[in-house]
Amino acid sequence: MNVIETNGLTKYYGKSRGIIDLSLSVVEGDFFGFIGPNGSGKSTTIRSLLGLITPTSGSGLIFGMDCVRNKLEILSDVGYVPSEAMFYSGMRVDEIIALSAKLHKKDCTIKAKELCERFSVDTKKKVDELSLGNRRKVSIVCAMQHEPRLYILDEATSGLDPLMQNEFFSLLNECNKAGATIFMSSHVLSEIQRYCRHAGVVREGKLITVSTVEEITKSRAKRVVLHGIQIAPKLSGIYDASTYDDHISFLYSGEMHSLIASLVGFPITDMTVSEPDLDEIFMHFYGGESK
Repeated sequence: MNVIETNGLTKYYGKSRGIIDLSLSVVEGDFFGFIGPNGSGKSTTIRSLLGLITPTSGSGLIFGMDCVRNKLEILSDVGYVPSEAMFYSGMRVDEIIALSAKLHKKDCTIKAKELCERFSVDTKKKVDELSLGNRRKVSIVCAMQHEPRLYILDEATSGLDPLMQNEFFSLLNECNKAGATIFMSSHVLSEIQRYCRHAGVVREGKLITVSTVEEITKSRAKRVVLHGIQIAPKLSGIYDASTYDDHISFLYSGEMHSLIASLVGFPITDMTVSEPDLDEIFMHFYGGESK
C-alpha cells in the first residue's frame, strides 16, 4: 500500500515556480528521505500533501485519500514537524502540548510525559522564552504524542544539538519498527544516508530521481586521491577536483584502466580509490556532469 502518492503535483505562486509535475510514491512502513537544497520545492511538496496550500494542478493522496478534500481526516493520523515552529504567544509549553492533543481528540498525557522526559522539555516555560532548539523539541512532542501512522518531517533536526538529534532518530527508528511511515525532508545528506531506505532528489521543483539510498550512492564515479602531485591528469571524466599541499582529490567517472595509464610518469607516492559519499553524489545531481 502507498501511504503517500502524488501524480503530476504542481504548484505555482503567481508566476514563480514551486513544484512542477512531481510524481512519487512512498509505501507503508518506509523511511523515506526527500533531498534538496533550500528553494528546491521540498516544503511546497509537504504543504501541498498536508492540504495547507492548494496545488495548481495534479493530485496528492495520503492513506488513499485526497489531500485537499480529506484534509482533516488525513491530519488526524499524521505527525507533522514544520521547518519553522510557530506557537501562540504567551502560552506555556504544557498548554501548547495539551492543545495539540485536544486537536487530535486524544488523551496523550502518558506519551507526552515520556517524550518530554526524553527530550528534556521544560513544560512550565513560556514558549516565548524558548530557544530555537527548545522550540523544535516542543514541536516534535506535539507531532509524536498521538502516535500517528505517518510522520512528515520538514528539516526537523534544524536547531537540535547532536545529542538531541541522536535521541530524535532513535525515537523515529522505534516508531518505524512499530509500523509507522517516515517521510523526512533534509539537506543534511548524512542523515538521509544513515537512516533512510529510499530517497527522492528534487531540483528546481522537479523530481530528478527516486530510488533506494543504496542505489543512489552506487555511483559510477569514484573518489580518487593522488599523493605526491597537485595537478590532475588531462583525462575526461574528472571533475570536482581539490588541490592540497601534497595531494589532489577528484571524482572520476571513466574507466579505471584509462586513469592508471594516464598517471604514468607522475611522481605519485600513494593512491586511494573509494566510493563517494552521498554529499558528493548529491552534487553530481546538481552540478558537474549532471548539467
